[in-house]
Amino acid sequence: MEIAPNAARFEPLSSTVRDLWMGYARWETDYFPRFVGLRVEDVRVDYCRMRLPWREPELIQPQGVMHGGVIATMIDSVVVPAILSSYTERRRLATINLAVNYTGPVIKSDIIGEGWVTRRGRSVVYCQVEVFNEAAEQVAFGTVVYKVGRPTEEFTDLG
Repeated sequence: MEIAPNAARFEPLSSTVRDLWMGYARWETDYFPRFVGLRVEDVRVDYCRMRLPWREPELIQPQGVMHGGVIATMIDSVVVPAILSSYTERRRLATINLAVNYTGPVIKSDIIGEGWVTRRGRSVVYCQVEVFNEAAEQVAFGTVVYKVGRPTEEFTDLG
């Protein structure tokens, strides 16, 4: 099984927009995603794939498996570029609902999250996410619903 089986279903972004969102989680304003260590691997129209490298002891439980909250963070975060790459201006996002289903443990493996938009309303966006280990085994899946705010400013060099 391929680690990222859903990418081909989504159209590419323009190179300018893609380049901007490939830097997500490394921008100076992305405090928590940068702190956790998320890295964008691919971003397309309504789709994003991220990787979170295994880090011990920071991301594990005493039993030696990745903490469930870390996996939930991936589910909540991977859809942000998928949602916002369709806008030309900055917008605030707020998680309305996050549902996580764990299907297996993560032991000494990076996690790879794929998230995509399933439905866009005027100000609410519905998303689906799958999380895999490096052996391409699904370790979690979930849904996320985000409230999208009004434009705040144009996107510029986010650094």
